Amino acid sequence: MVTRLPRMALIVLAGALAGFSWNSLSGKGFDLSQSVFVQAGDQLVSARDARAWLDKGALFLDARPRDFWRMSRIPGALCLPEEEFEQAFAELEPRLRQNLNLIVYCSGYGCESSHIVARQLRARGFPAVILDEGLPAWEDEGYPLDTEARP
Repeated sequence: MVTRLPRMALIVLAGALAGFSWNSLSGKGFDLSQSVFVQAGDQLVSARDARAWLDKGALFLDARPRDFWRMSRIPGALCLPEEEFEQAFAELEPRLRQNLNLIVYCSGYGCESSHIVARQLRARGFPAVILDEGLPAWEDEGYPLDTEARP
């Protein structure tokens, strides 16, 4: 049993090495330096840059479900949930047209909602960017959240 453990570890290591090598050398692999959700046309901004944009009047759009937005959000953020996009967009469109510095965010790593909403906005002519790693990145920088309950 003791000799099996090093063999198993060696097999796993060799498999991982072969997989990573194929990924980087084949030309068909994934870019492991960024989220798989990022597509051509997506522009990501860091939490620090987003904070600077907020200080200059940028409008944040929360792509998370409405109940999450009600609990906490970036100060001044409007709710534009992915699953209610058409209805919410119709209500917010006049306000969005007043501010063309739009930053969309969601729940962070593993959340594609901000990417989807930003693409839908860009398809309608709004230059929306995405907060890289979403709300957790904002919180990790120690920036404030609005936690006042909303209806």
